[in-house]
Parts: sequence; structure tokens; C-alpha cells
Amino acid sequence: MTNARVFFVGGYLSYRALFNWMHWSYYVPTMLGAPIFQILFFAYIGRYAQVKDDEFFVVGNAVQLSSMAGIYGMAMTVGGERWTQTLSPLMATPASRLPLFLGRALPLIANGIITSAFAFVVGWLLLDFELGAREIPALAVVVAVSAFACTSLGLVVGSLGLRVRDVFFLANAVVYSLLLFCGVNIPLESLPNWMEAVGRSLPLTHGIEAARAIADGATLGSVDHLIWTELGIGGAYGAVAYA
Repeated sequence: MTNARVFFVGGYLSYRALFNWMHWSYYVPTMLGAPIFQILFFAYIGRYAQVKDDEFFVVGNAVQLSSMAGIYGMAMTVGGERWTQTLSPLMATPASRLPLFLGRALPLIANGIITSAFAFVVGWLLLDFELGAREIPALAVVVAVSAFACTSLGLVVGSLGLRVRDVFFLANAVVYSLLLFCGVNIPLESLPNWMEAVGRSLPLTHGIEAARAIADGATLGSVDHLIWTELGIGGAYGAVAYA
């Protein structure tokens, strides 16, 4: 019962604390404004370069945007303990570390899912992108797993933020590395072999591949191996962060 309280109540209070100093006027443009411009930017570049159709860019960027809350949020939540000088009391508490930090991740996963869903709606409204009603539940599963995997990576970033001077620089580097290595806007097979190998070890890569297959009409069962791989990668990063 105590662990459940730490997980849910502690996670809620930690997420709420982020916005005691971050005004909503920063939150809305970052989490909901950025997806509009990112998707339009890459979709129109793709049209001009005749690389892929709008669906390729909408799906890739919409899934990638689920990573923002998890990586930046965990970096601020965990790394911020050092700035606010609350790290020592946090580590001295008798509460179990697992529910303490996993509870902080749960609202960020939900935040990532909402951001990704908003990005899909933007793509549907503004670009040549269609999504059938039967594909939405399967796509929601993929986005949820991808958001979990990225939040696990964000937990690693936050843990490193306890040591490095500037956790925001580290978080930015990780987010843009995902954008570059995970086949978000460039087909994975077009990347150099070493970049493709790196991408395969990161969150998002398998989630984006599964999401694109579902958008093309594949069933959830036909891409379950990609989903399990994404889930396993997220679990591995979470274990590294917890260790």
C-alpha cells in the first residue's frame, strides 16, 4: 500500500512540481506547438526532395514526438533534484527506489502519448495522411510502448544529470540523436551501416517501423516482434538507470 501511494501520489506531485516554475505558456508551445511545425517542415521538405510521401513523415515524427516529454521531463525531474538541493533528502527516505522513480515516469509517458496523438491529428488535418478507425487502437499500443521506452532513456539522462554540469545539453543531444539515427525522416536503410546499427539499439526505431506498418494496413499481431523489441529496449534502459 505504501509503495502504491509513493508510485501514484509521488509521481503526481513530482509532475505537478514541474509546472510550479514552468508556466503553461512555455508548456503549450513546446509540447503542442512544436509538433505542428516539425511535421510540416519535414513533410514539405520530403515533398520537394521526393523522398517519401506525407504518411512517412507524419508517422515518423508523430511517434518521435512522444519522446520529448519522457526525455526532457525525466531530465528535469531527476536532474533537477540536484539543482533544488533535494537530492539528499530524497535518497535518505526509507521509500523503495523503484516506485519512487517509476511513479515519476508514469505522467510523462501519458504526456508523450497525448503529444503524439495531437501530432497525428495535425498530420490528418493539414497533410495528405489518412488513418482508418481500425488502425487507431494498434497505433495507440505502439505509441504507448515507444513513450515508455523513451521515458526509460530519459531516466538514464536524468541519472547522468546528477553528475554532469548541464543536463539540458545532454537531453538535447539525446533527442536530436533519436531524430537522426532512428529513421524518423530518413529511411533506415539509407543510413550508413554503423548509423543503422546504432539506431537499432535506441528507442523509437522499432516503434516507428511498427507504426508505419500499421498505417499501411498491417495488424498488431504482424508487428508484435517489433513491439516486443521496443519494449525490451525500454526495459534495458530502465534497468541501467535504476542500477
